[in-house]
Amino acid sequence: HIKAAGVPMIVAINKIDKPEANPEQVKRELANLGYIPEDWGGNTIMIPISALTGQGVDELLEMILLVAELEGISGDPEGELEAVVIESHMDPQKGPVATAIVKNGTLRERDVVVVGTAWGRIRALLDHQGKRIPAAGPGTPVQILGLSAVPQAGEKVELVGSPKEAEEIVEKRLEAEREKRLSVRTPPSLEQLLTEAQKKKLVLIIKAQTFGALEAVKLELGTIEQEGVELEILHAGVGQISESDVLLAAAETQGQPLILGFGVKVDPKAQKLAEQKGILIRTYDIIYDLALDVQRALKRLLGPEIREVKVGEAEVLKVFNIAGVGRVAGCAVRSGRIVRGGKVRVLRRGAEVFVGEIASLKRFAEDVKEVREGFECGVRIANFDDVREGDILEVYVREEVPVQ
Repeated sequence: HIKAAGVPMIVAINKIDKPEANPEQVKRELANLGYIPEDWGGNTIMIPISALTGQGVDELLEMILLVAELEGISGDPEGELEAVVIESHMDPQKGPVATAIVKNGTLRERDVVVVGTAWGRIRALLDHQGKRIPAAGPGTPVQILGLSAVPQAGEKVELVGSPKEAEEIVEKRLEAEREKRLSVRTPPSLEQLLTEAQKKKLVLIIKAQTFGALEAVKLELGTIEQEGVELEILHAGVGQISESDVLLAAAETQGQPLILGFGVKVDPKAQKLAEQKGILIRTYDIIYDLALDVQRALKRLLGPEIREVKVGEAEVLKVFNIAGVGRVAGCAVRSGRIVRGGKVRVLRRGAEVFVGEIASLKRFAEDVKEVREGFECGVRIANFDDVREGDILEVYVREEVPVQ
């Protein structure tokens, strides 16, 4: 993304205090990707640092200031406010918290702001150390407290004149979102309806601690593909799993609902309601485990996978015509076992001539369930009377493959 955007880049090679640290190896790997270190004659600045000991941090800060000066990157504290949200989450004590970076102008406590579909009068501004500050100027990362909801990362922080104006802007945006969701879709064709009817669907409601974590989950789930099953994210938001999430899942009629929490807890009332409604809630702290369980759930929706396993092979030695029964093959079991009711492939000079099922299996005059290698038996194949001497019968059974 940095390369595509054409913006200057500084690489901080961290953890150089570790005994196994090898900054030169990192440089070589980056050089292979097209990022040639400045000290190798390239134009990519690379600074080895240790966040633990502070080694190289001063040099990194100096280099950031130098590059900003050379690129003409600057902000005017008295100019029009430009700030963007880079992270957000719901804090149990503080409420909605948005971390923003101020690019231009100054953000102050008591300012009335609109951030996407959230608004509020700023109750407090916190710096990177969690200390309260009265204002934040250009280049300052700051936490904003006092918003009505958790905004999405990437939203702009807009300064407005009054709470009334902020509410009107947010209401218009929310109404536009509602209209978009309720917009009339093009009626599906008959072919589409039939296709959809054959599909199975897993419908997810996802809650995460922060919008950054939420985006990471959605990105990971976007890599999952399972033929025959559709994966739909019905709702994704920040904060603990609530009763409204359970009610939304319970109202789903087009697919199998599943509520996922990543780094969040479940409200006790929501847990009780989920048990009453039969809605499954799963919470995770590791994104890999979440994705793995979703993949398993998709496979389970398809039902068990059935595979054919070859269990035995027999050679037809003689064919008998029995009145009222038909042709019965007198066979010698060459390997494995022959199973009554098993699927059978009839091979003649190496070519398949029939696929069917073993209708009856006898050992002498006695009906048996199976005959093992080294013994002879009589086999009647359902709906097939063209069996001949020298034919090879390959016998298969169907087994259910457990979902991994």
